[in-house]
Amino acid sequence: VQLQASGGGLVQAGGTLRLSCAASGTIFRINIMGWYRQAPGKQRELVADISETGRTNYADDVKGRFTISRDNAKHTLWLQMNSLKPEDTAVYYCNAYLSPESRPYDWGDYWGQGTLVTVSS
Repeated sequence: VQLQASGGGLVQAGGTLRLSCAASGTIFRINIMGWYRQAPGKQRELVADISETGRTNYADDVKGRFTISRDNAKHTLWLQMNSLKPEDTAVYYCNAYLSPESRPYDWGDYWGQGTLVTVSS
């Protein structure tokens, strides 16, 4: 099982980006999916996550600007980022808590490779 994140890039403050994350491989079930970010010199932090039933959770500093969504059938996750600020600059990682089809009781955290978001002032 692999997670592939994409959609990062360079954008001016106030701009928008949409990140995508596709989980590939034989997957039995995905529980929580989320986006994390890590800025230079800082620890990785949760940006937003979403449950299998669509319940969402956001970090305080992105509420009202970012929207997380997922497609359970396609094992895909998105993050719509609006009104971007320079402080949003970071490498963004997608995460999924899932069980592979070959080992349906072996739940674990899987991470994408990260996609860089740079917001210029």
